[in-house]
Amino acid sequence: MDVATNSKAIRDYLIDLQKTITTTLTQVDGQSFLCDKWHRPSDASLQGDGCSMVLENSIHLERAGVNFSHVSGNTLPSAASAQRPEIAGAPFEAMGISLVLHPRNPYVPTVHMNVRFFLTKNKQDEAVWWFGGGMDLTPYYGNHEDCRHFHKTCQSALTPFGPTLYPRFKKACDDYFYLKHRQEARGIGGIFYDDFCELGFEQSFAMTRAVGDALLKAYLPILQIRKDTPYTEAQRQFQSYRRGRYVEFNLVFDRGTLFGLQSGGRTESILMSMPPSARWDYNWQATPGSAEAQLYTDFLPHQDWVV
Repeated sequence: MDVATNSKAIRDYLIDLQKTITTTLTQVDGQSFLCDKWHRPSDASLQGDGCSMVLENSIHLERAGVNFSHVSGNTLPSAASAQRPEIAGAPFEAMGISLVLHPRNPYVPTVHMNVRFFLTKNKQDEAVWWFGGGMDLTPYYGNHEDCRHFHKTCQSALTPFGPTLYPRFKKACDDYFYLKHRQEARGIGGIFYDDFCELGFEQSFAMTRAVGDALLKAYLPILQIRKDTPYTEAQRQFQSYRRGRYVEFNLVFDRGTLFGLQSGGRTESILMSMPPSARWDYNWQATPGSAEAQLYTDFLPHQDWVV
């Protein structure tokens, strides 16, 4: 594998994806993203550069972040080598896009997406590489049509690379975005994959591009349809309560957050994924039969959304 050539191709794609997504969201929302470029010097323990594109307190997106980073280091953090002990502590290169959109309107779901590439070496000094990524949807007030559209778009992105990938990645997403201490899902899932190299470099990269390119197709129609739905202050309070679950997952379980913090990454960019506000109410219970209760009974339980 020509590492230098492939690394540049992946970087170019990721930067272009960031530009496409932020430009499109600016057209929908009407406000521009802040472009916060950063660079780590070559003598730092974690080297590299990136750009955090952030939108806060805008019309439809209360917080939106689309971050690009490309870093290298001398020691692979444990969060990245948990599934591969043979590369623990090896030097590494990592790059990716990480996106979280927290809407203002509680009828619009939060969406998360990332695509990433890792390159390192094993104890025999052989190159070890893999792709990872996926996307998932976190509604506050569930809508079956939205859920089906999101999952069908994910399925369509993966089908050209094999009929088994969507059901496999869907189950991985259900298993991953699950709050064990709450015994509930974070949202209605999507797709998730990691340590992926089984199709060979060209096809694995092509599949990852298909996932990255599917984000706007999966989410933009939902945002455009729901963003002007009337809502009450009580519904905003429920949105804030459910955002607390998002915070719990990201700080306790999320491997991307842990990797960033363990590797000495840029804290502002890592914690961009947090919602702008959240709340925790002691022993809160939804009113039976309410829309809030239906989120727990009709949407959060794992189910097949593409039937």
